[in-house]
Amino acid sequence: MIQTHGLGGPTDLPIPFLYAMVGASWALTISFAVLALAWKEPRFTRQPETGPAPARRPWLAVVGVVLTAWVLIALFAGPDGSTNGGLGAVYIFVWVGLVPLALVAGHVWRELSPWRTLIGSWRGMWAYPERLGYWPAAAGLFAFVWLELASPDPGDVGAVRIWVLLYLVAMVGGGLAFGTRWFDRADPFDVYSGIIAQLSPLVQDGRWRPHNPLRTLPQVPVRPGLVAVLAILLGSTAYDSFSASQFWQSRTLSTLQHTSTLLGFCLIVAVLFVLAARATGGITATDRRALPGMLAHSLVPIVVGYVSAHYVTYLLEKGQAAFFAMLDPLGRGWEPFGDPSTQYFLTQHTSWLAGLKVTLVVVGHVLAVIAAHDRALALLPRAHRLSGQLAMLLLMVAYTFTGLYLLFSV
Repeated sequence: MIQTHGLGGPTDLPIPFLYAMVGASWALTISFAVLALAWKEPRFTRQPETGPAPARRPWLAVVGVVLTAWVLIALFAGPDGSTNGGLGAVYIFVWVGLVPLALVAGHVWRELSPWRTLIGSWRGMWAYPERLGYWPAAAGLFAFVWLELASPDPGDVGAVRIWVLLYLVAMVGGGLAFGTRWFDRADPFDVYSGIIAQLSPLVQDGRWRPHNPLRTLPQVPVRPGLVAVLAILLGSTAYDSFSASQFWQSRTLSTLQHTSTLLGFCLIVAVLFVLAARATGGITATDRRALPGMLAHSLVPIVVGYVSAHYVTYLLEKGQAAFFAMLDPLGRGWEPFGDPSTQYFLTQHTSWLAGLKVTLVVVGHVLAVIAAHDRALALLPRAHRLSGQLAMLLLMVAYTFTGLYLLFSV
């Protein structure tokens, strides 16, 4: 079993070559169809109507505090080995479960956050430096994926405890210093949830309001570090797939080599995106420098599609074991529901699972192409609307082909 994620690795099976090629063909065909035949004027640039901000729901704050306390008790008072329920809670429910939670319930993380509850309406001692943008969140995200994927022993309970303690100190300290704006910019999980929530088709502005998510996706705030956040999310998932391949597993590598490769994946995603976004004419150099941030929201569907495809069985199958472990946070042998057993209902149906994984990746790609096309129509001069999109379109196709290849080759 591949030792990664601290829990023995994902249980996903590689998708068959035929499924990968069919998915890649769909992605390529649909991409150029969107470019050639889709609308000629932007449709999603107008901001959707919003009402007053909904009142904060105190019961969610209570739930967040209780769940956080439960996880911390399991992590710090539970067993020191792999049976510690806090490991599964952090690696599966917090990290992987964040995406479906944000898609279904919107940015509910904001109300569940115990750090926000602790800080309350405190405005902070200083104003948050706007030039920092999302860079603190990007650093926190990279620190987490390094712990999960490139550290010497991701399953070491002591290492996870140290990471969680540092995270707790950073969040409380930052909240006291800068108020709630700190969480909007610097909390890696809060920022991740807020970005993904813009793609939720069910919740808008904190209210249950089914809608076209392509209308809310452009509302992802454009701040310094946004491209870095998305590149880390996409690059780390690609590295996770790559590191599980036979090619990589057959080598004995140092922590520095794992770290450098992980960083390289993230940098390649970011650099290629910036270059593709700027590969257009007809605009000033200043406007061209702003294009990566203005187009960054189009990466969100690709991140969601690839992350969902890669971790679907990890969440739904290994998540069962993590749930039962959390029912026994102190490792005393409690079994309130009897002897637990994991149901491998996805990996037992490999063809269905392969189709699901390919569909998730391709749907994410299609939404990304549409989002990028619509924003390009609003940003680029009419004479460059077609040529200015080609580089970005080809890059998105490359992202999807690479994702399918990695899912196929694991």
